[in-house]
Amino acid sequence: MKKMTGKWAAIIAGTLLACGAAVAQGPSTELRTGKVAGFPTHPIRIIVGVAPGAGTDTITRAVAQMMTERWGQNAIVDNRTGGGGIIATQLVVDSAPDGYTIMSQGETVLLQGALNRVPYNPLKKLEPIVGLSQQPYILLVNLGLPIKSMKDLIEYSKTRPIDYAGSSGIGSPVHLGMERFAQMTGAKLQYVAYKGSAPAILAVIGGEIQLALGSSIAGSAAMRTGKVRGLAVAGLKRIPSMPDLPTVAEQGFPGFTISNRYVLWVPTGTPSPVINAINRVVTEGMHAPQMVKRLEADGSLPADSMTPAELRKTLEHEYAEISQQVKKLNLKIQ
Repeated sequence: MKKMTGKWAAIIAGTLLACGAAVAQGPSTELRTGKVAGFPTHPIRIIVGVAPGAGTDTITRAVAQMMTERWGQNAIVDNRTGGGGIIATQLVVDSAPDGYTIMSQGETVLLQGALNRVPYNPLKKLEPIVGLSQQPYILLVNLGLPIKSMKDLIEYSKTRPIDYAGSSGIGSPVHLGMERFAQMTGAKLQYVAYKGSAPAILAVIGGEIQLALGSSIAGSAAMRTGKVRGLAVAGLKRIPSMPDLPTVAEQGFPGFTISNRYVLWVPTGTPSPVINAINRVVTEGMHAPQMVKRLEADGSLPADSMTPAELRKTLEHEYAEISQQVKKLNLKIQ
C-alpha cells in the first residue's frame, strides 16, 4: 500500500485509538474486534477505479490502513483506471464473493447501469457495504485564462468550447452534471476523458484543458499549490478551509450541485457476517473525531451511518432517480 502522508498517518492513528475506545467494552468478541470467525486470514484487495491522488483514492487509502491496523491483515489498494470505472467494477463483479476483493467507488457504479454501459443492473451484481464520505466537487481553471466566475466561464465558452475533465470518465457524476449545466446555461463544453480527477487537474495546470472538476479533497489540495484557480464549489455550502470560494448556486445558478459519495462494494453472494464486520470497522473509523475534523476542513463529511440493508435501499432509490435524469437529458454514451 502506498505510504501515507504525515497528515493522514496522524489522523489514522487518532482514529484507531478512538475506534478501540468505542468498542473496548462491547459484549462480544465480534463487536470488540470487528471481525468474524475465519475472516480475514489473508490480505484484502481494495480496487479503486481512479488514479492515485484523486479523492476516492485518498479516502480509500485511509480506510485500508484502518482495516490493516484493526485486523492485522494488510488491506492493499489496487488502482484500476479506465472505462469510467467499468474496469474496476467488472473486476469485482467477476471476483469470488468472499470479502477479500472490495471495490471503492461512488455513484459512478449507478451511472454505469443507468447509461447501459454494463449489461446488468449493478445493484443485482454488487452488494454495497458502507458509505465512506460524501463531498461536492470543485471547479478549477487554468491560471492563464480570464475566467474568474461561472458567468465568465459561460461567456468564454461562446468564443471557444471549453475542454473539461474530472471524476472517472464518461458517464461519471462530473460528466452528467456538466452536461446538465450546459443545457441549463448554453455553455459550450466538451468532455475529455482522463483517468480520474488527479490527472485532469494536472492537465489544467499544464494548459492541455481549461477546466477540471475534483472532489473537495483533491480540489482543495490543488488550490493550495497555487497552480490553479478555484472557480466555484459545486455544493450547497462553502468549504470551511476556503471561505472565499463561492458555490455555483451563489453565482446565479440556484440548486445546481455535483457531489459524490464513496462506497465500498463486494460481489453479490458475499456472506452477511463479513459485510457487517467491514461495515462496523469502517463506520467507526470514518466517524472518529479526528477523521471528521479532517474531512470537514476539506469540505467533506463522513457518509451517514447506515446498515448495509439501509444503504442498499438508499442506493436503489438513487438509481431510479439517476435513470430518470439520464432519460430526461437524453444522454447516451457510445
